[in-house]
This record gives sequence, structure tokens and C-alpha cells, in this order.
Amino acid sequence: MGVSIYYNMKVGGKMNFNDNIPIYIQIINSIKKDIVSSKLQIGQKILSVREMAEYYNVNPSTVQRAYQELEKSKVINVQRGLGTFITDKSEMIEEIKVDMADNLTSHFIEEMMGIGFTYNQIVENISRYARRE
Repeated sequence: MGVSIYYNMKVGGKMNFNDNIPIYIQIINSIKKDIVSSKLQIGQKILSVREMAEYYNVNPSTVQRAYQELEKSKVINVQRGLGTFITDKSEMIEEIKVDMADNLTSHFIEEMMGIGFTYNQIVENISRYARRE
């Protein structure tokens, strides 16, 4: 299985980083999103730290920190001499997906309430929107 070209890209092939969030966290979130959306497959080899740093034009220590956090949480595993691979545990991927959904939902509800919607109005708005799809 080859290393796919990393794809969570914006114009110019590079990610547009948010100045308010540490870059290593944005890299972590990007990789997790690519895993749960199946852009990166279970067990797939990913770019090395150096390759990822070159690709995003960031310091290798930034990517190393992201990879260390991902390895600590068992999202990726490093096989010395072979490379870095996405976990092969599908239940881990499902946990990440549920956690990401919970975070998005929580943020959405907080923002909607912040502009004056009640919980029932939020549910009605979502239902109305879903019917349009």
C-alpha cells in the first residue's frame, strides 16, 4: 500500500492555517477528519514527518508533535523502519467520528443559542433545512 498524496488542501495545495489555533492541533484535526471521512483508510501508510512538514511548509517539530499526540491517542502507530500508519481498529475510528460530531453539534448549538434561538427553534430549523436537501 503506497503513501497517498495528502489532500486536505486549499488553494495552492497547502492548508490555510487559523492563527488562533496551534498548527499542530490543526494538523491533528485534519488527519482525524480525513480518517473518519475515509480519505485515509484504516491501516494506510501516511507521509513521514519530514514529508508532511515539507508539504505544509511547517517546521518538522510541529508535525512531530502532531504525530506524537496522534500516536499517544492510538490514532496512528509508528513502525520503526516501515513508517507511520493509520490505526487498524475500526472501533477507534468510530469513536473519533462520534467525538467530532459531538464537538460540532455542541459548537453549533452554543452559536445558535448565542444568537437567540431556543433549543426547540434549533431543532425546527434543522428539520426545515433537512427537508430542503
